[in-house]
Amino acid sequence: MSDNNIKKDQAQPKKIRKYIICLWSIFGFGVLSMILFFALLSYGYLGFMPSFEDLENPKSALATDIISEDGVTLGKFYVENRSQVDYEDISEHLIHALVATEDERFYDHSGVDARGLARVLFKTVIMQQKNSGGGSTITQQLAKMLFHGHAQNKWERYTQKLKEWVIAVKLERSYTKEEILAMYLNRAAFIYDAYGIESASWTFFNTSVGNLRREQAAVLVGMLKNPSLYNPIRRPELVTERRNTVLYQMLRSRYINKMEYDSLKTLPLGIEFKRSDHKEGVAPYFREWVRLTLTAEEPKREAYPQWNMQKFIEDSVQWATNPAYGWIKKNPKADGSYYNIYKDGLKIHTTIDSRLQKYAEQAMYEHLGGELQPKFFESKGVNGEYDPAKVSGRAPFSKDVTADQYKDILKRAMKNSDRYRTLKKAGASEVEIEKNMHTPTEMKVFDWKGEKDVVWSPADSILYHKFFIRSGMMSVDPRNGHIKVYVGGPDFKYFQYDMVSQGKRQVGSTIKPFFYAKAMLEGRTPCDLAPNMPQTFQVMDPEGNWTTWTPRNAGDARLGEMVSLKWGLANSNNNITAWLMKQFSPQAIVQMAHDLGISSYLDPVYSLCLGTSDVSLFEMVEAYATFVNKGVHMEPIGITSIEDKYGNEIAKFVSDEREVMSEESAYMMVNLLEGVINQGTGRRLRGPAYQLRNKMGGKTGTTQNHSDGWFMSILPNLVSGVWVGGEDRSIHFDSMRLGQAANMAIPIFGRFILKVFDNEGLTRPTDKTNYTISPEDVFIAPPTISYSLDCADRNLDADEGNTEAMEMVDSEAEMGAEDGGSVFDI
Repeated sequence: MSDNNIKKDQAQPKKIRKYIICLWSIFGFGVLSMILFFALLSYGYLGFMPSFEDLENPKSALATDIISEDGVTLGKFYVENRSQVDYEDISEHLIHALVATEDERFYDHSGVDARGLARVLFKTVIMQQKNSGGGSTITQQLAKMLFHGHAQNKWERYTQKLKEWVIAVKLERSYTKEEILAMYLNRAAFIYDAYGIESASWTFFNTSVGNLRREQAAVLVGMLKNPSLYNPIRRPELVTERRNTVLYQMLRSRYINKMEYDSLKTLPLGIEFKRSDHKEGVAPYFREWVRLTLTAEEPKREAYPQWNMQKFIEDSVQWATNPAYGWIKKNPKADGSYYNIYKDGLKIHTTIDSRLQKYAEQAMYEHLGGELQPKFFESKGVNGEYDPAKVSGRAPFSKDVTADQYKDILKRAMKNSDRYRTLKKAGASEVEIEKNMHTPTEMKVFDWKGEKDVVWSPADSILYHKFFIRSGMMSVDPRNGHIKVYVGGPDFKYFQYDMVSQGKRQVGSTIKPFFYAKAMLEGRTPCDLAPNMPQTFQVMDPEGNWTTWTPRNAGDARLGEMVSLKWGLANSNNNITAWLMKQFSPQAIVQMAHDLGISSYLDPVYSLCLGTSDVSLFEMVEAYATFVNKGVHMEPIGITSIEDKYGNEIAKFVSDEREVMSEESAYMMVNLLEGVINQGTGRRLRGPAYQLRNKMGGKTGTTQNHSDGWFMSILPNLVSGVWVGGEDRSIHFDSMRLGQAANMAIPIFGRFILKVFDNEGLTRPTDKTNYTISPEDVFIAPPTISYSLDCADRNLDADEGNTEAMEMVDSEAEMGAEDGGSVFDI
């Protein structure tokens, strides 16, 4: 062998060794590079990477729940309608469906599935099989949900994928498998404002996540792949196929057997669709009141127009004295930020009783929609289906509205509409807006039978909705001020102006008990006598000239006689109320009303005795409740406590109380109000329509031109108020028979209380609430009253037994302010 060959043979192993070293170096460099790359990635040097705190406390927009006193969720505040549920509360069928479909080796890997990645590499990347499935584990998908948004391009998505591997491993170290599954399901986004599995369960199957059946669970898991595509409302056939695919995966993973699979795949979807909408559901006006209360800003004088300074005063008092008013701004978190009722997952516990609330809403629906509204349409010349082209005269306004007033009212209504504001903001001219407002277009409008589709102009829609009679109802437990019922109108979606706390209207004769309360406080009793004679006052007219004013009184029953105060209030007699005004003064009566709970401005003039002042239903119920609570005023509250998303109580509220009148005086007021129901203008509730025999008192009220119908009711455990009227004061019945309070307001309360008494469950406490109400409840007289309050003239003479006549007298008596007394100063 030559020397050259020997040298070649000796060099060959060295060359191979060199190649091997080179290959290992490249491999080692690659491994080290990968380690370095993932290390840099993990520590955030190559872009955002969540910290340990981020992993332990991932941000999630959680809906705030508004919960009734009896444990019912009334509604939610949210940006994303998402509720947190624990793993233990999730149906096992849902867990099985999810694992079988999305990550069958979930329990075997530590965040990244090597077999899944290999499958993607060979089948998807190399062999281009698009249906071979993805390689992302449930934990990786969770990482994407928590920390990554939508990628702008492929390169960004590749980078996100690598980061998700690292995040997934970190998540597996920080959480148990069960916690990861719960987080994934809570984070998943569906459609129709359903975020998280709990919201999706209620939206598509009207049940909680813990009660989902296997086929229902399969539908929801199937939707996760692409919720918009697999939409059970729009594409039921496609969703059925997808559901059956999930069921097949459950069969493969042995969560169900072949017989169960064959049975389940033939079932219909069984969708019970119920989209969440804050404008619908139970107590929408109350929920909005809660929202406005908690999020109120500190009142600033410059933010209020000059004509609304009274509102500034009332809001300022609320800010200073009511802990719930502006609670968000008054109570920052430890880090200085403020709670967000749309994202922080709070639980707001309220005083509302969902059972009573439901009965009140039903009663309003039945009376307004079934009885009052058809009669109002008929009285305004609308027979059959409403047609804008056939509206006659200046309906729905009263006959005394002039053509110019009619045009001004409608023009003002158009300027207050959302459409006008939107067009104005977009820069449209008045001419363009006017044309748009009178151009027919497809729209939905309110109807008591449900929304209806029409082709009307926006102006037609505005006029149509003015035809609808509005109403408000509120009830409180007088013993603690807890609001039990809050119905601000007939339909929150179409009539959002709240007639419980926002709207203020003339109160008519419902103000008269404040005069009698002053008398009782000053030592008088229900059986004390007063002259039933016209009372004349010296007043100054607007020009500054002295003149006289005598309130009118309807009818001449017992005119010229001495009558008991009980008789006077029962018959809503203006002569007696005016006589009481003379015994004291307008200023004294105003102070009495404020002490009882009226916060609105009351003009201290003599015409106050006819109820010409504007007051909210909220204030009237608050004031009447003081009589029942032994003379102790309780500030009405609607919120009892607030919890954070972890269940920690972060706020608690109780009613502020103060003594206004003695227990004896308060009980005499209760006795006077009982007289109205037993022998006066409220006797309809004792009649054949309702046949109520329980202990109760009340007061009716009908204002000028019967624009407003009021009924205030007191029971031992519940004080209620009902108001009924039009959106504008000039919208009302033209006849006394239909426009009086007995026809407009009393039936709502009558229907309501009959429903309440029919529910025997309300007669005893439950594990959720101690509140009870029963027809057996009684008013308890204080021991210091040892004399009879059964006055000798309790009978109604010629009117006894004629309930309708008594109600008419009450309504006519309240018309007394029409003769101009209300404009006179003292």
